Amino acid sequence: MKKVYFCHRKNTCMFLQHKIASMKQATTVTEQIAKLQSRGMVLDIEENKAKEILSDIGYFRLGFYCFPFETSYPNKKYRTHQYREGTKISDVIALYYFDTDLRNILTRYINRIEINFRTAIVYCVSNKYKNCSTWFVDSTVMEKSFVDSFDKRYYTDKFKKKTIIRDHHKKYINDKYAPAWKTLEFFTFGEILNIYRNLADTALKQEIADRYGIRNVKNLENYLYGVKEIRNLCAHGGVLFDHSLNIALIPGQPVGIDNQHKSKLFSIIQIMLFLLKSISINRANDLIADINSLFEDCRRNDIIYSLIVDSIGHQKIIA
Repeated sequence: MKKVYFCHRKNTCMFLQHKIASMKQATTVTEQIAKLQSRGMVLDIEENKAKEILSDIGYFRLGFYCFPFETSYPNKKYRTHQYREGTKISDVIALYYFDTDLRNILTRYINRIEINFRTAIVYCVSNKYKNCSTWFVDSTVMEKSFVDSFDKRYYTDKFKKKTIIRDHHKKYINDKYAPAWKTLEFFTFGEILNIYRNLADTALKQEIADRYGIRNVKNLENYLYGVKEIRNLCAHGGVLFDHSLNIALIPGQPVGIDNQHKSKLFSIIQIMLFLLKSISINRANDLIADINSLFEDCRRNDIIYSLIVDSIGHQKIIA
């Protein structure tokens, strides 16, 4: 028995030693630069500047923007980590800053859409059910499964500690819930979409869709889930330029999405533009100007411009 136990311990130690030897280890900025160069990247900026950028962005994060320059691109499963001949670090950095600028632009306009959609739901539903300010927990208004899970999923002790909700309950001690215009104010975009999806009255859902010129409730849900996905990417610093949507957009009118681009960022921007036109024509025009200005800035770098256009899914982002 002792012999078997000893062998087991020996094998375990050998396995752990092999595991440790094969584990990735942290590297210094100097080592990171050497690694990029060994893989074929041209360091066409001063080394101190490269160190500053790597210290700011991080080697791992910059790797997301190195990927399109690899010989294996766009195969993400089997990456070579070898760069095409002539790949310059300045181009990788330019792609990173383009993505950052695009993220900042989209965040601003998605926020406008999110707030407007929340307002539309609160206004339309609350005015239809004037005698029920807490209609979100009424099974005649909402799907029963949503109502049954509301306390556990949404109206938690943590939620009730929000200042406005807490103050409401202090003043109205007999209220179990604060009214919709207070409660829904603190819901995320995804939670607001879930409210819309669980409205029992299809005609009421269509009334809200009509505010945006959308003739089909399912289309509005699909479009907004796409916008929400991009919103979450923006909020968490995700990579935008080559993102493919998890759920493809429904092709067709009135937005004009085609089958070729139904998972591309271009189509989400078109949806945002369509929705903004019903909210504020000035904001829609601002989105056009901001996006086109960003793309015009990229035209000075043919490599980056071509890469962005191919990834996002259109030669001219907004006509």
